[in-house]
Amino acid sequence: MAAASANGIIVPADLFAGSPDLAQAVRHALEVAQAAERFDGEMRALTGPQAPVGVLLRADASDVREASEALLIFVNRSDTPQPLPSPALVREYMGSAFEGFSVLGAEGEVGTPLAGGEVRLVAARRASPIRIAVTPDAVGIGAASPRLVVEDLHPRVDGGAFPVKRVVGEEVPVEATVFTDGHEQLAVELHWRAVDEANWRVARMTQLPNDLWRGSFALERLGRYEYAVEGWLDRFGGFRRDFTKKLDAGVAQPVDHAEGLALVAEAVARSQGEARTTLADWHARLEAASEGADSAALLLSPELAALMDTADDRPHRLRSEPQIVDAERLTARFSSWYELFPRSQTEDASRHGTFDDVIARLPAVRDMGFDTLYFPPIHPIGRTHRKGPNNTLTAGPDDPGSPYAIGSADGGHDAIHPELGTAEDFARLVEAARAHGLEIALDFAIQASPDHPWLTKHPGWFAWRPDGSMKYAENPPKKYQDIVNVDFYGPDAVPGLWTALRDVILLWVERGVKTFRVDNPHTKPLPFWEWMIGEVRAEHPDVIFLAEAFTRPSMMYRLGKIGFSQSYTYFTWRDDKQGLTDYVTELTTTAPKEFYRPHFFVNTPDINPVFLQTSGRPGFRIRAVLAATLSGLFGVYSGFELCEAAPVPGKEEYHDSEKYIVKPRDWQAPGNIIGDITLLNRLRRAHPALQTHLNTRFLPAHNDRVIFYAKPAPDGSEMLLVMVSLDPHHGQDAAFEIPLWEFGIPDDGSVAVEDLAAGHRFRWHGKHQHIRLDPDQPYRIWRIAPGDFA
Repeated sequence: MAAASANGIIVPADLFAGSPDLAQAVRHALEVAQAAERFDGEMRALTGPQAPVGVLLRADASDVREASEALLIFVNRSDTPQPLPSPALVREYMGSAFEGFSVLGAEGEVGTPLAGGEVRLVAARRASPIRIAVTPDAVGIGAASPRLVVEDLHPRVDGGAFPVKRVVGEEVPVEATVFTDGHEQLAVELHWRAVDEANWRVARMTQLPNDLWRGSFALERLGRYEYAVEGWLDRFGGFRRDFTKKLDAGVAQPVDHAEGLALVAEAVARSQGEARTTLADWHARLEAASEGADSAALLLSPELAALMDTADDRPHRLRSEPQIVDAERLTARFSSWYELFPRSQTEDASRHGTFDDVIARLPAVRDMGFDTLYFPPIHPIGRTHRKGPNNTLTAGPDDPGSPYAIGSADGGHDAIHPELGTAEDFARLVEAARAHGLEIALDFAIQASPDHPWLTKHPGWFAWRPDGSMKYAENPPKKYQDIVNVDFYGPDAVPGLWTALRDVILLWVERGVKTFRVDNPHTKPLPFWEWMIGEVRAEHPDVIFLAEAFTRPSMMYRLGKIGFSQSYTYFTWRDDKQGLTDYVTELTTTAPKEFYRPHFFVNTPDINPVFLQTSGRPGFRIRAVLAATLSGLFGVYSGFELCEAAPVPGKEEYHDSEKYIVKPRDWQAPGNIIGDITLLNRLRRAHPALQTHLNTRFLPAHNDRVIFYAKPAPDGSEMLLVMVSLDPHHGQDAAFEIPLWEFGIPDDGSVAVEDLAAGHRFRWHGKHQHIRLDPDQPYRIWRIAPGDFA
């Protein structure tokens, strides 16, 4: 170490007595010192004193930044082998760029671990810098480059690659950072139009601090819009600003009058017709005016400012790239779904339910407050490998099979299962649902039974094994022996399969269906979905697609970007306070808020949540109020209102799954929560604050088993507060804080309160309050306002 870090060493005369190894070490040290002699410039430590491997830098110049060579000295301070520090970390702190690292004075690899007590010298030479080629006309290109900067546009998705999601009627706030060099005054406009319009609509944006500009536009029609931000140097506006300041300070000069006059003259020269005549008249009046009060009054006249604005040639104008906004119908953001199997709408398990049975059930569904009635697939079901009860591999002759095994001799995705009824029966159902304020949503499942007509008509749409067999569908650990999947890139799949699937959607749209829940879209190609949804929406902008994707966040979010209006979520597995808070905060405050609408289903035919399996009736009420108040999209699979929870032991699956049987129910069974669901849907319709997830704000409740959040009204006139116990088994006490600050009320002030479940009104005095929630009443929903209720 001494030899490496200095120009030599001094040792006692008797150091070598009786120690040949030590003598050899000294000789090696002297060789090292000789080799390092040329590195007599700057020396610096690159690691701290506690690092297991010390690194010292020596350079051949007094300043390493001027050095042509450098020496790294690695010292293992321990008796055991040690890896070298990260090369990237060493390079970063060397103070200059070096390359060609090699062990000095010995053979060996630079990066091998250091032996115990080893000192290794590594030499390096200065790296040549990277030279950028400059074109001969670079100065012209630079001078012609935009002088303004327009950046940080909001809202937008991935820099404008995908549309922002909104609903028709919404006002879209737009912000952008716009600036230029110096003290020039800018003018900034917001431009927008529907994509089928030739002309842009325009409005001036308002300047805020820190170069921020803000504007907004309304989504008046259903479909796609685009917007852009345009800025330029407002020279006459800048003149008026500076001239006013000079007048106020008493330092205006005759040249200021001349400057304003010149700007008006330039505007006259570039104007035509009546505008030119009017501006010329103003120019004459300015020439005739003295350089005193009359001149100033004319130059600062609002009328002249308006004329100059119209005649402005907008120097250094710069316009942003257009950003896309999709205006969907309100149902894309706010809807309450009820899922049922049409075949189970019967009182006798031996009799298959029909569309007429569903029609008889419509009043009950609507009375609970739902507005969307969703069916699993209603198509013919295959016979080959048909599943029996509880997903058994052997079905009896009367077992109905899984509706997801689509296709038989009776038809495929364009056909109706004969036992449900006919196309005419379905049309009557659609009309009856509309009469009850319900919209029908269908399941679009791109999968087939081995009996699907497409297998014989279009074998090139499927993937076949070398032996001529087909692999059945799997979603490990689940297996679907009764289903085979299409191959989107098979020999004949493009365009045949793609257009056939699109035409299936268009067929059901013609039959009155405008909402589709898509089964497992994450297992199909993203380019297909982007193309297909675009094709459908080009003709029918009111069609809504719900992605049933329980997978990685990146895939779920991508599906939202490429066209899906809504998505299933992780809400099913978020049943603790921290998990719920973190998840909803992610959805409301980060990038997904612009394109991902979360649909909070409390259960599905495939998912019997663990929380519900052991929580009893209180747990169902807890999950219902959370789903219905946290998101504008709320879904229930039938049986939830009856608190059905019997599981397959150890699994998130229902025992006697309705996917494989006809399942009649007693819709008035004791212990149901129909009253809670009806109340929640009534409140959702009555209060716009509950029609979106984006306004959710979590509030302090000092108990980890109690969650508390606010839902402000869009106009700020009132606020809904929701408090929910997450413990279905025990009572929970919580001290909590009323958000008086949201209304500008001091901590000791008061607000009017209405308990929306109990229907009584009172006042809260002071920010700090206390409550107890018991399993028999695990939630509260309040409405608060700063004054008194009408």
